[in-house]
Amino acid sequence: MVWLRRTTHYLFIVVVAVNSTLLTINAGDYIFYSDWAWTSFVVFSISQSTMLVVGAIYYMLFTGVPGTATYYATIMTIYTWVAKGAWFALGYPYDFVVTPVWIPSAMLLDLTYWATRRNKHAAIIIGGTLVGLSLPIFNMINLLLVRDPLEMAFKYPRPTLPPYMTPIEPQVGKFYNSPVALGSGAGAVLSVPIAALGAKLNTWTYRCMA
Repeated sequence: MVWLRRTTHYLFIVVVAVNSTLLTINAGDYIFYSDWAWTSFVVFSISQSTMLVVGAIYYMLFTGVPGTATYYATIMTIYTWVAKGAWFALGYPYDFVVTPVWIPSAMLLDLTYWATRRNKHAAIIIGGTLVGLSLPIFNMINLLLVRDPLEMAFKYPRPTLPPYMTPIEPQVGKFYNSPVALGSGAGAVLSVPIAALGAKLNTWTYRCMA
């Protein structure tokens, strides 16, 4: 049954990595989370934090090797860059979808696992919190380095976007003043239980495939 267990593990890893790419394209729409600017920034930051942490901690606990989470985040990044090529082939600029910065947050998860001598619970609590806190910060820096998102959104409207969802000017400050702080706070809280879910999925796979 070892081969079945390993096949299940690797299949789960591939599925989550592919889903993270689809989440980037769909939840982030184009030019990252720029349709509704800061509102989407918070929602997208939370979704990316939880998607990263569930797959990264699953893969890391599966191998038991610090550094695996970073490797997993690298897979996600490569998949998304390949997906960007599909938009480029349709005539859109290559930065039409901005690839999220997953790798530094995954490195913090690996570092926590290594520093606590492969303590699973520390990885869930401390590592999950660090992923949720750091990812919105890295992604905001990433967003500031690309061309004006709203300008790109109006110049290249998404073909499947219904009229009532057309990009609008962001009402910065009307809803909240710090999207990074809100995204980091919510991400830090939600990433911990999602990390625990990833760890539990790893346990269930071993138990069911034993």
